[in-house]
Amino acid sequence: MAHEFGGLVLGIAIGIVIAWLYFLVWKLRYSAAIREDAVQRSLAVTAGKVHEQLVPYLPEFGFNPKDARFLGSPVDLVVFDGLSAGEVRRVVFLEVKTGGAPLTPRERQVRAVIEAREVAWAELRLTRSQG
Repeated sequence: MAHEFGGLVLGIAIGIVIAWLYFLVWKLRYSAAIREDAVQRSLAVTAGKVHEQLVPYLPEFGFNPKDARFLGSPVDLVVFDGLSAGEVRRVVFLEVKTGGAPLTPRERQVRAVIEAREVAWAELRLTRSQG
């Protein structure tokens, strides 16, 4: 009877070890997949940022690259159309999208404010304090 009990305990112990090994293998594979996904997303974001910086030099840009200023967020570029020629004709807020990427809620909100002409000019004049 003790021999059967010892065999049962040994069987349970072997089962637990095998289950633990399966778990470790699954965890390693899952962690590797998550890391790979994170790396791919990071590369995509970096490539997108580089692409946004280069957009003013692409033939389809449609503006003088010297007139463009990169913001990145909440819009990619602000174009002061005509600035380099000495006569600004308009200010264009430009969002760069590739493929079928939709505007984010924040980008849609900025677009709505601009289209509603809720745009203003402000100046902040600082004076040096006499100390």
